[in-house]
Amino acid sequence: MTIHKEGRLFLLKILLILLVINLFVYGIYDQALKVFVIVSVVVFLFFFNFFRRPKRYLKVDDPNLVIAPCDGTVVVIEPTDENEVLHEKRIQISIFMSIFNVHANWYPISGKVTYYTHQNGRFMSAHLPKSSTENERSSIIVETESNTRILVRQIAGALAQRIVTYANIGKEYTTNDEIGFIKFGSRMDVFLPMDSEILVSLKQKTRGNVTPIARLKS
Repeated sequence: MTIHKEGRLFLLKILLILLVINLFVYGIYDQALKVFVIVSVVVFLFFFNFFRRPKRYLKVDDPNLVIAPCDGTVVVIEPTDENEVLHEKRIQISIFMSIFNVHANWYPISGKVTYYTHQNGRFMSAHLPKSSTENERSSIIVETESNTRILVRQIAGALAQRIVTYANIGKEYTTNDEIGFIKFGSRMDVFLPMDSEILVSLKQKTRGNVTPIARLKS
């Protein structure tokens, strides 16, 4: 377990702010210092936990296996008309990340990035269906060796500050590569071909770069 690079500067700022507050309290009313120290430790550990980055490496022998791109809970499994990028009917799997989940995101399948776009938007709760098309989001298409296109979408939630995406068009990635990071509550959608075999169920917990969620038709 390490601290994700997206959180290192943020944690340093939080630590300095908490230190200044506690020094101020000590100088004005030292009897309250114990309470402030306890609160400060809890606050820092909360953010420390949010930016944790587990060391995970998955060896995938089946190139058609789709892996969960993030930790969280499956909240959507349904056919949908994806009219923003692919413009065709797909099976949508959505995974909601609470503030207590690891927020690093991985590629769900190995392949080449052929499309990437970031769109500003609203910050509704990531639980809501409209968040997929109205919230701030990044959309990435990964094309597999068998020329199957998988759409992956990072979606900001009500508390999200920023979506970070590392995708570069034309570059090859594997499931062990990070696709990005979403700060403070969010969701990820994966849009699969209609003939895909779904391997998860609603409300199932997933672990990014660990849990198989689907298998593409050979």
